[in-house]
Amino acid sequence: MARREEILAGLKENVLWGKAPPVLELTKDGLALGLTPDEMLWQGLIPGLEEVGRRFEIGEFFVPEMLIAARAMQGALNILRPLMVEGGVSRSLGTCLMGTVKGDMHDIGKNLCDIMLEGAGFKVIDLGVNVPPAKFVAAIQDHRPDVLGMSAFLTTTMPMFKVTIQAIQDAGLRDKVKVMVGGAPVTAEYAAKSGADGYARDASKTVGLAKRLMGNETPTELPENLKAAVAAIEKLMGAAEPEER
Repeated sequence: MARREEILAGLKENVLWGKAPPVLELTKDGLALGLTPDEMLWQGLIPGLEEVGRRFEIGEFFVPEMLIAARAMQGALNILRPLMVEGGVSRSLGTCLMGTVKGDMHDIGKNLCDIMLEGAGFKVIDLGVNVPPAKFVAAIQDHRPDVLGMSAFLTTTMPMFKVTIQAIQDAGLRDKVKVMVGGAPVTAEYAAKSGADGYARDASKTVGLAKRLMGNETPTELPENLKAAVAAIEKLMGAAEPEER
């Protein structure tokens, strides 16, 4: 029992201070000891991020600390995510190609979308951050996704939506893939002007949008623990969004 409590306390403490390697190791140790993903999420990882949020609200922490803590938590989520979605959907709903546009290094929101999409049964291919139009085009040619998801966190990188969509058009692939966009400063109106097929305000809306773009209107039941975890992280990260981007 003492070791279990030590792992949970360590997860909280190391998320708080943004120490990614210890978070990763403690997550592996917890699984080996028999701790469930839910236990580590709700008794270790999310409490750590909640404490970061509390310190942010009172002015002890700032946006960089919030983002570093979320990044540390991401390593644990990468391990826990497959375990959380096991037994959910037996067949793939389709393939989603995801990436943050060129010039933008933010990926936390995109990663949360990945979690929700995988939890719903999509195959997700993530190109990462700072993805140039040519890389999106090449990936569409290679993987033939049903949906392309692009994110931008900065107003200065939002124009890359239109640039990338034009590159896809020029490559003769626009009618082969549906395009959805999102990100903190993005609006539905901007998405439409960029030429996207749809806009998702947050990770919780991404699954429904992806399915609608594919013509699938059937409701999807996501694992409750997955929905709750993503919602909690989004709420905490929303508090750290800078007013000026």
